[in-house]
Amino acid sequence: MQYLDIENWNRKQHFNHFRTLADPSFGLVADVDVSSCYRQAKQQKDSFFVRYLHACMKAINAIDNFKYRIEGDKIAIHKVINVSATIARADTTFGFSFIDFSTDFEVFNTNYQQEKKRVLSSDNLFPPKYSVACVHCSALPWVCFTSHKEPNSGNKNDSVPQFSFGKIKTVNNKKLMPVAINVNHALVDGYHVGQFFDKFQAELDKID
Repeated sequence: MQYLDIENWNRKQHFNHFRTLADPSFGLVADVDVSSCYRQAKQQKDSFFVRYLHACMKAINAIDNFKYRIEGDKIAIHKVINVSATIARADTTFGFSFIDFSTDFEVFNTNYQQEKKRVLSSDNLFPPKYSVACVHCSALPWVCFTSHKEPNSGNKNDSVPQFSFGKIKTVNNKKLMPVAINVNHALVDGYHVGQFFDKFQAELDKID
């Protein structure tokens, strides 16, 4: 495992400051334009959820700060970030998945479908394997939310980013989807959140 050189990190003071807070997390909600992604998913008969989830993961893996995880007094640097997404069952419950990331959509989709099959064929909440080298994602397609709050473990070293995706609305012929993000401010600043939304939108626009 590779670790960040905190002593020579330009965010050393920021890291040390936010670690003193009872809750160092922060979050926000912003819309992304999923028009191209939605259209392509319907044309190709792909899952819209998997399409935008893959675009999201490509954006995350392009930003260093989203690959950092707090381990005691150290910051681990993970090479690849995977995704633990909630998958809904017919009985209205859900299970947590663990989907290995790949830049290749077909490979990623295969990994997702395998996890979906596992979740739907069991009543287990947790996946058989897990690593903090992931982000937590959930979809709330019933609500076009403008604010959002994630459950908090109470562990201020919890540094796995959390994402939620809401119901699409149509504005000026564009399909807009609210995206909630929650991160640990000891590792991630508003600048990096802005980077994420820019890269996520760029990846969504490529799906055409």
